[in-house]
Amino acid sequence: MMEKILFTLLVLLFNLTAIAQNPVRFSVQQKRVSPTEVDVIFTGKINSGWHVYSTGLPADGPTSATFTSEKAEGAQPVGKLTPRGKELNVYDKVFDMKLRYFEGTVSFIQKYKITGKTYKISGYMEYGACNDEMCMPPTTVEFSYSGNGPADAPEAKAEETKDEAKTEDAATLDGSATDSAAMAMDDLALGDTAQVAGASDVNPSDLWRPVIKELQAFGTDKKSESHSLFYIFLMGIVGGFVALLTPCVWPIIPMTVSFFLKRAKDDKKKGIRDAITYGISIIVIYMALAAVITAVFGPQKLNELATNAPFNIAFFLLLLVFALSFFGWFELRLPASWGNAVDNKAASTTGLLSIFLMAFTLSLVSFSCTAPVVGLLLVQAATSGDWVAPTIGMFGFALALALPFSLFALFPTMLKQAPKSGSWMNMIKVVLGFIELAFALKFFSVADLAYGWRLLDRETFLAIWIVIFGLMGLYLIGKLKFPHDDQEQKAMPVPAIMLGLLTLAFTVYMIPGLWGAPLKAVSAFAPPMYTQDFNLNHEEVQPKYKDYELGMAAAAKAGKPVLLDFTGFGCVNCRKMEGAVWTDPEVAKKLNEDYILISLYVDDKTPLKEPIKVKRADGTPRTLRTVGDKWSYLQEVKFGYLAQPFYVTVDNQGNPLSGSFVYKEDIPGYKEFLDKGVEKYKNK
Repeated sequence: MMEKILFTLLVLLFNLTAIAQNPVRFSVQQKRVSPTEVDVIFTGKINSGWHVYSTGLPADGPTSATFTSEKAEGAQPVGKLTPRGKELNVYDKVFDMKLRYFEGTVSFIQKYKITGKTYKISGYMEYGACNDEMCMPPTTVEFSYSGNGPADAPEAKAEETKDEAKTEDAATLDGSATDSAAMAMDDLALGDTAQVAGASDVNPSDLWRPVIKELQAFGTDKKSESHSLFYIFLMGIVGGFVALLTPCVWPIIPMTVSFFLKRAKDDKKKGIRDAITYGISIIVIYMALAAVITAVFGPQKLNELATNAPFNIAFFLLLLVFALSFFGWFELRLPASWGNAVDNKAASTTGLLSIFLMAFTLSLVSFSCTAPVVGLLLVQAATSGDWVAPTIGMFGFALALALPFSLFALFPTMLKQAPKSGSWMNMIKVVLGFIELAFALKFFSVADLAYGWRLLDRETFLAIWIVIFGLMGLYLIGKLKFPHDDQEQKAMPVPAIMLGLLTLAFTVYMIPGLWGAPLKAVSAFAPPMYTQDFNLNHEEVQPKYKDYELGMAAAAKAGKPVLLDFTGFGCVNCRKMEGAVWTDPEVAKKLNEDYILISLYVDDKTPLKEPIKVKRADGTPRTLRTVGDKWSYLQEVKFGYLAQPFYVTVDNQGNPLSGSFVYKEDIPGYKEFLDKGVEKYKNK
């Protein structure tokens, strides 16, 4: 019995401390490379399930690893911060971009060139870390080194930055709650806080007093997600079947199968074997195409396609050309001499080479129909975050494309039951053209957001999509014709009409989005809500304050509890919670009416008036340089938590009311969390 009690106490003690521990631990050292060069090496050990983001991510993504040199006396930094380790790449639907990061271990290296007889260097690296449920606030790793340079070098000249001078003169906090609160209040304009009526009732020491034990007593709940390449493979399968039903491919199937069967009429097994070899050759050709593209660009370049604006614009133009081709404006064709040359070569050879060349001829002849599908698949696979995705996608595409050739060779009687060529194949081309046009806008949207052009805001994007899918629906029910359609056809096939009705219903679904409706079904494609200029959604949740002290003072005046929302501009799951949970009418009403919502962005880069030196919970030093630094420090010292999203209900003295809530798209659970906070506040 005594052992069980001791074990329980140890578990509770571990739980109380584990949440405040940083899941990423960095050490830093300098390495003398030569008499005139030194490397500053940041080495990180990452807990299982967590990852640290690489360098050079877009500004609207999560926190990249960055380097800041604060003092360079007798030395100067050379080049950029360079990551070392096994870099993983994952496409994130919320950010709609590829995210590059490291798991397990990682090193970042910054080179310095020594220019004086002695040198002194100091600065810091900032990095971001996340797991599947939450993110750490941007965290810094500081360094300060000195040493001797070449004997013939000139005397070192100080090049101290203004920010460093401020840091040295700034007050140093000892990590206690009272001193931390007092310094933070003084640093961020206590006078502004005092202007709020009732602010005198708010005790600064209470606002920053740690409540880790009290909060831990409530407990938290979590949820995780997983993804795989299976989705890319399924996309390839669907794309292959779509290309199969186009006028460039479908009519070739019976001719090819008949050729193989007649070629080996005395040996039926040989004909079947040749047809299967033909199908395998198609798979090899398209997989080789994906492998060549990956080899030419390289895995890293393919992963950069998700957020690289020039590439996204190129994809936009490419898909636009493909769409116009499917609409019949012009036809994409490879030079006829290519196909003739390969066909003649196939006729003059025998064996496996002959069959392979016939498959290659099919790839060339069907280019005008398959190229748009292949292009769209390769673009989507290349931006999926995994360098093997293009090959996986092309395997699925080629498998679906090649399967009928081998299947009909095995069962020739099935050819009589297969649909005959006709106008329905042209209809598939036109529908695919509409889809290509819609996806083209998605890639332009990525470039538009990356550069901040604001040419394709959310309502503009939705308006164009409404027109595209509206016209597609009218086409499918026979109300819209293209020049190359069968003009004498009066009645559309029943499947086309049903698909047209579904498309028109989807069009109607998108219309309220022009006035601010969330439209969860297209949220992964449309630009984020903040780009929408015209928004009539009065239930939309917006924080009343983005400053802790000001918000707490206002809540004391209003006599309302507070929901603290520790978030970030680059927080993936924060946007998921806002889109999936905060859009619920009941949740939105509670946040807008029952609470004072304070959103604290831990990656806010607004500089403080003066840097402030503090100590973390584990005793390591830290310098607060930005507003985001201050809010992440508040979250750490007061609540013992480091990741986002993190929601906690507190009273007007900063005491927890109903515990905390982390990433979990659970509307009933979130409403219960808010209700308990209001009830506890009223009872107090």
